[in-house]
Amino acid sequence: MKAIIFCLCFSLLGYAAAAQNTNSKMSVPDSTKKVLTVEASCGECQFKMEGKGCHLAVRINGKSYFVDGTAIDDHGDAHGEEGFCEAIRKAKVQGEVVNNRFKATYFKLLPIEKKTD
Repeated sequence: MKAIIFCLCFSLLGYAAAAQNTNSKMSVPDSTKKVLTVEASCGECQFKMEGKGCHLAVRINGKSYFVDGTAIDDHGDAHGEEGFCEAIRKAKVQGEVVNNRFKATYFKLLPIEKKTD
C-alpha cells in the first residue's frame, strides 16, 4: 500500500512540474527571425477591441491583434495591479499576423520601467 501511495505522489509531482512549463516553446526566440518590442495588454480592457471576456493582445505599428500561442493568464494575474487588464506592458515577440490575429512563436513580457523624477 505504501508503495502505491509513493508512486502516486511521485507521479503527481512529475505532472505538476511538467504543467508549470506550458510555454517552453515561447522561452527562446528564433535567431533567424526579427524580435519586435510591442505593447501588450488585454485587448478588450485596454485596447478597446471587440470581444467577450479578457484576451491577450499586442499592438504593432498602431494596430491591435489578439494573440494565439500564449494566453493572458500565462503572464500573471491579468486583474492584478500591473496585470494586462490594468496596464499596457511592453513585450518582446516573434510571430506573424495571420487572419488578423498575431500567431506568437515567442513572447517575453518585459519588466515595468520605473519612472524617475
